[in-house]
This record gives sequence, C-alpha cells and structure tokens, in this order.
Amino acid sequence: MSQLTAKGLATKARIVAAAADLVFKQGVAGTSIEEVRKAAGVSGSQMTHYFEDKRALIRAVVTHQADTILAVHQELGKLDSFVALDAWANLNIQQQRLRQCEGGCLLGSVAAEVVECDAQARANAERGFERWEAVLRDGLTAMRERGDLRPEADPDQLALALLAAVQGGALLTQARRDAAPLEAALNVALAHVRSLAA
Repeated sequence: MSQLTAKGLATKARIVAAAADLVFKQGVAGTSIEEVRKAAGVSGSQMTHYFEDKRALIRAVVTHQADTILAVHQELGKLDSFVALDAWANLNIQQQRLRQCEGGCLLGSVAAEVVECDAQARANAERGFERWEAVLRDGLTAMRERGDLRPEADPDQLALALLAAVQGGALLTQARRDAAPLEAALNVALAHVRSLAA
C-alpha cells in the first residue's frame, strides 16, 4: 500500500478502532466486515483499500489492543515502586469491574482467538505482550538498581509472572463474572515481589 495521507491514516485508524470494539464485545468469529464497515462509517471500497481481508484487519486489531494497553501504562508512569505496582494492579481490577467483568483482557481475548490460526496475528500478539512485559520489567529493574529489591530479584521472571497473573486472572474473571480471581492472582504475585524487598 502506498504512503497514506493524514486523512487516510485517520480513516484506517477509525476502522481498526471500530473493529477492536466489536471484536472485544462479540469475538472475532462473531464480527463481520460489514458490521465493522457500518460502525466505522466507511464504504466497502474504503474497507478493501485499507484491508485486503478480515485476517489483515484482525491483525491490525491485535496491534491496536496492545497499543491501547501501553497507552494506559504510559498514563500511569513508570511502574518502579511498590506504590506504582499497587496502582497498576488496582487499575486492572477496576477496569474489569467497570466492564462488569465482561470481555477479559483487551489483548488476551483477541489473541486467544487467533494465535493458532494466523501466524502473523500470533506474532503481533507476541510483540504486544513483550511490550507490556517490558514496561513491568523496566520498573522492576529500576527498583532493583535503586535497592528497593534485593540483588537476587529477577526482573525478567517477576515481570513475566505479573503479566501471567493478569492474563490468567482476567480469563477466570471473565468466566465467573467476578473480579475476585484477578484480584487474588495480582495480590499473590505482588506479595511475592514484596517478599524480595531489600
């Protein structure tokens, strides 16, 4: 595709945002290109101009959901203190409660639907999770370097565990329509981080 104009980029972003909203509510299989077209307020020719097929659109949705999560993390600032990590956990729990525990994780829910059937979508999801993990790892590394965590604390392992707690907790929360599983998973994961305090 040739270089897009500012208007073209805005139209493409509107299509992806509309698709992401529908996919989060209805799932990949339950969302049609026609529904996305109507929700985005674009023509059929515009849809095919920006996305050759539904798979290409869903790949963009995966990246969009990762970008959305990272934008929220940027608003929180560096996750480089116990207070900041608590705020991060509370935000994840509060987001689930505001959605009545429907939909799960923005990224995890769409990733679960596509990783086994589309290698490129899986790669997009993997990159998204790696970016999320990096935010956690950077904060934990800063805590260890500052002396808040003991030298033996492993920021790589701790970041991965926190991310896994969010994903597993969000799935159980979605299934039970109750934020308690996510809250329990994050509480236990953060308690482990605190056990490594200097």
